[in-house]
Amino acid sequence: MTIQRTETSRRMSQAVRAGNTIYIAGQLAYDNQFADAKTQTTEILDRIDRLLAVHGANRENLVSATVWLSDIRYFHEINEVWDAWVPEGHAPGRACIESKIAFDGYKIEIQAIAYLSSDA
Repeated sequence: MTIQRTETSRRMSQAVRAGNTIYIAGQLAYDNQFADAKTQTTEILDRIDRLLAVHGANRENLVSATVWLSDIRYFHEINEVWDAWVPEGHAPGRACIESKIAFDGYKIEIQAIAYLSSDA
């Protein structure tokens, strides 16, 4: 099995493809750290799209996602963006958790796993 890492630093990789499975690290809205929850969600989902594409995948390949919210009151706001982003009939398994996020200003973090049916 081949392992391919993307945007790797000493601490972590933003994405890792191991065989047909792609693991996307928790993504934050770096350009919009203090923006509202919808704006942060949009940026994060754009980052996930880009990382999936690097590995020959897209959002239809998502099988799992974990969403951390700094405050559960953002739940409905992020779901507006999420629901428009997820392709009809391809929603991944998802958990949404209220949790303290490592740095001030961040309202949401999303981690995802995708699967390709064959090596691309």
